[in-house]
Amino acid sequence: MNKARDKAAAPDAGRRAPTGGPGATVAQRLDGLPLTRLHGAILAVCTFGFFTDVAEVALGNALAAIFTAPPHSMARASLSLLLASVFAGGAVGAPVFGMLGDRIGRRRALQASLVLMALGSLAAALSPDLASLTLARAVSGFAIGGFPPLAATYLTDVMPPRRRGAMLLACTGLGSLGGAAVVGLVYALTPAPPLGVEAWRWALGLGTVLALLGAVLFGPMPESPRWLAAVGRGAEADRACRRFEAAARIAPPDASDGPAPAPGGPARAGFGALLADAAQRRRTGWFVVLYGVAPWATLGFPLLSAVVMLQKGFRVDQSLVFGALSLLGPPLGTTLTALVVDRLERRACLVALAAAMAGLGTVFAAGSSFPVLVLAGIAFNTAASTYGGILAIHATELLPTAVRASALACAWAGGRVSAALAPIVLLPILAAHGAHAMFGVITLALVLSGLLLLGGPRGLSGRTVA
Repeated sequence: MNKARDKAAAPDAGRRAPTGGPGATVAQRLDGLPLTRLHGAILAVCTFGFFTDVAEVALGNALAAIFTAPPHSMARASLSLLLASVFAGGAVGAPVFGMLGDRIGRRRALQASLVLMALGSLAAALSPDLASLTLARAVSGFAIGGFPPLAATYLTDVMPPRRRGAMLLACTGLGSLGGAAVVGLVYALTPAPPLGVEAWRWALGLGTVLALLGAVLFGPMPESPRWLAAVGRGAEADRACRRFEAAARIAPPDASDGPAPAPGGPARAGFGALLADAAQRRRTGWFVVLYGVAPWATLGFPLLSAVVMLQKGFRVDQSLVFGALSLLGPPLGTTLTALVVDRLERRACLVALAAAMAGLGTVFAAGSSFPVLVLAGIAFNTAASTYGGILAIHATELLPTAVRASALACAWAGGRVSAALAPIVLLPILAAHGAHAMFGVITLALVLSGLLLLGGPRGLSGRTVA
């Protein structure tokens, strides 16, 4: 149906893209296109999947508050393992799905991650005890770790350079509504759970449905023409590229010209190509460290802020309200930043956001007033979400097509390892030394992030990618 609609626009096409003449590569043809409804459909489906992914991660915040308080009163060690299980699964899943993205294609790998996410959510919703819940959350994490880098890779492959950053950040901003939605759902259902089933189980059941729906929605989307061309599947790349050209009402090159090969011929793809190139190994290693440092702040705060609220003397219901409200800022702030991000230098933005988070964390640690804590939480989570979105843009722009998914997924896996360790390390620090000590660790991570960024390359805002 989508193909028919795209082709229907073709008879009205009377002009060529500036780079769409004979001999143009698939990459040149894609980069010369304006935004179309097909681009919009891809963005919408990626955002829907990211919404589901973020909701699954944010559910950990609600679980932390619920299982810390009576009647559960879960031991700190058990709670730490439950919270860490999602990120431990992601550390393994991210490189696996990254390899799949470079080997079998972006679209099919995205579908596979959503199907596995649905299975993990269903198992968690039906779990009879803590051990099975922890294991199910690890399975969900395996898929959760794979989706964001794959979605960022897919969007980078197909979006026009002048709007690439905006599209990735819009996906991040709108998708992050999933965090507020799931915490709000748990809060709304907790006083009188339907059928006597606990609210968090309903949230996981809904996550199952959303993940399966996302997998179905990816079915009609085109595969990345840039990836197809990079791995030597020229005829398929040409057909996929023609869908974008038809959606833009731009005549493709004459079929007699044949698809232009990628410069240098088909590239090796996946981890084999990544390991064979010393420059790419160094670049990937730099991003692995950056992604490994970031979660101590960007995920450590939203994951444990509800526990900090309880330690400050607030009730469980107040902590859940705080959790939901503090997650409202990221969608708005990140989406507004998308309007200007393609006119900003990536590295400078990231350093400024790291500095802002350090200051806001200090305010939160010292605060005692509920309104002040909510405002600090909203601002911190907004900065953290924007930081994560721009870091993904920065990485995908600097990594070449043939290894983009594998390299970004390796970096993402480094982040999942840190995210798994963060609650295990930060919860005992919070319990023994208080919020100031915990936020001291978070501030140290942010300072290290700023130093790493200042020593690294500038971004490719508005320019073509390799």
